[in-house]
Amino acid sequence: MFQDLLLGRGNRLADQLAQPASRAAHRAVAVILLGCGLYGVSIGWWRSPLMGIYVGIKLPAIIFLTLLVNGILNGMLAILSGSGLTFRQTADCLLLSFAGFALVVGSLAPLLFFVTWNAPPPVSHEAAHFHQSLLLGHTFVIALAGIAATRRLLGLLLVWCPDRTSATRTLTGWLAGNLFAGAQISFLFRPVFGTPHLPVVFFRPDAFHGSFYESIWWALNRGH
Repeated sequence: MFQDLLLGRGNRLADQLAQPASRAAHRAVAVILLGCGLYGVSIGWWRSPLMGIYVGIKLPAIIFLTLLVNGILNGMLAILSGSGLTFRQTADCLLLSFAGFALVVGSLAPLLFFVTWNAPPPVSHEAAHFHQSLLLGHTFVIALAGIAATRRLLGLLLVWCPDRTSATRTLTGWLAGNLFAGAQISFLFRPVFGTPHLPVVFFRPDAFHGSFYESIWWALNRGH
């Protein structure tokens, strides 16, 4: 199934999802837990092993919460775009896209562990600059993996939607919703990247202060 997803084989995916006894959803959930969990550990490990465990738990939770928040919204977008998709088909598509995302980022975890191993320690003078690079680099990787995974759904949408225009509109709406909601939810789940001078905690007491986009603006302008 996942090979078909990554290769964009819409007809084969549609056949598998149409089977009453299909275990596609369970397999997708398992892939998200494993792939995003490993990637989360690789993100937080630089700050401390405990931070790595925390992020390994939080990143899959962020994915599932994003799926929950966007489930109804994206189902409505699919109807408004003229795709003809049901809420069940929408949920299946979104779950598959997040599974594809987990496959991409999970495959990068060994490389990121190597980068962390050779990175300056959090107590060093270079830690602040590395943390800034870590934030921007992972944001880019996550956004790129999300776009690529969602883009793989076009083949499936072309099977289910009446025409290419409605399929493209649906895909664009889903992508915008996932990126916007996922970014803000991840901000609420701070810390994710582990700021060097702050203690390691599971949640920040000021979780509702600011926004994800303010943090990116801060990271871009800190060095200027």
